[in-house]
Amino acid sequence: MTEAVPDYPFEQPNLLEPPREWAETRAACPVAHVRMPSGDVVGLLTGYEEIRGLLTDPRFSRNLDRKGAARMATTDDGGMFSRPSPGEVDNKEGPGHRRWRRLISRAFTVKKMEAWRPRVQEMADALVDDMIAKGSPADLRAALALPLPVQVICALLGAPSEDQDRFAHWSEVLLTLTRYTQAEVDEAQRDFHAYASDLVERKRARPGEDLLSELTQISDSEDGRLSHDELISTAVGLLLAGHETTSNMILKMTAMLLSERERYEAVVAAPGLVPGVVEEALRMDTNGGVGIPRFITEDTEVGGVPVAAGSTLFVNLHAANRDGRKFPEPDRFDPRRENNAQHLAFGAGPHFCVGQTLARVELQVVLGTFVRMLPELRLRESAENLRAREGVAAGGFEDLWVTW
Repeated sequence: MTEAVPDYPFEQPNLLEPPREWAETRAACPVAHVRMPSGDVVGLLTGYEEIRGLLTDPRFSRNLDRKGAARMATTDDGGMFSRPSPGEVDNKEGPGHRRWRRLISRAFTVKKMEAWRPRVQEMADALVDDMIAKGSPADLRAALALPLPVQVICALLGAPSEDQDRFAHWSEVLLTLTRYTQAEVDEAQRDFHAYASDLVERKRARPGEDLLSELTQISDSEDGRLSHDELISTAVGLLLAGHETTSNMILKMTAMLLSERERYEAVVAAPGLVPGVVEEALRMDTNGGVGIPRFITEDTEVGGVPVAAGSTLFVNLHAANRDGRKFPEPDRFDPRRENNAQHLAFGAGPHFCVGQTLARVELQVVLGTFVRMLPELRLRESAENLRAREGVAAGGFEDLWVTW
């Protein structure tokens, strides 16, 4: 009798606890088989070393816009990893991606991102002041977790922050698994692309003191400069990724700390723990969405298991971060853990998150601001009542109500 293939993403009775299938699949086989919302069956990796090895191996492609690749979503195009980019920019992988990374990485140095910390702090202070003035309780998603990352990425790129609702809508639609139709995806992609194209044209005509203006001017004797289509795809990618994941993580980190309040009290008592708490929250995230795909371009093995060319694998970065072979007592929250910064929340290899330093700055600023301004912060309801954002690839919560 053939064993049934489980549906993926796995169900989570408690959004702050890992699905039981993470440990079960990791213990049983390096490559499990799961069914995506599209109905396609893929291999799933949950082990730390296997995932890190896959992400750093250039033979495995992240581009699912190819014959035989599995589809993720219920839309006709198969979802964000299969969807062709407007302009067909060749920066998804290989030499084109390496060239793009070399050009863009100089704008995302640790020094440049850290220079934004005072500005991020000003924005966070203003939002928390406003939240306090309106009174308890508050939905943290609406009051801070969404507007702060949007304000930051808009300031960074020189986009109007009053467009935050448009970014939030476009992002959610483009990240759909089951929530939106192909017609809605096409409209969002068309509108987002047109918006970014207009923004690039304005920055090229009148450069300002912002990242997008810098990117329009960057050139290199070896790599040339970013084309118009590359600039548009970069702007869309930064506006989408630059707020969606950070917004989600603010809520998840806060829920993680307040659901077992001694965690929050410890950092209130010792604010110097903030960086370690942020890293441990990133490591212990249990609601990070579907993960990252790889298309296998040649017959190979993963953890000793044969994987055929033409297969599609998904790697669950957050399951890897609960691998006890890498992180002893992986379910124990320990901000002083020596190796917690070795988590894979930002990926690994040539496609690791280019904005990880900025994300860390934002998370550290938010937690430090809470500790300073809201030491009595609490969840309004128990963690069991948290509501997941269903039908989108990025995971996260619908809202997070807090009191103080």
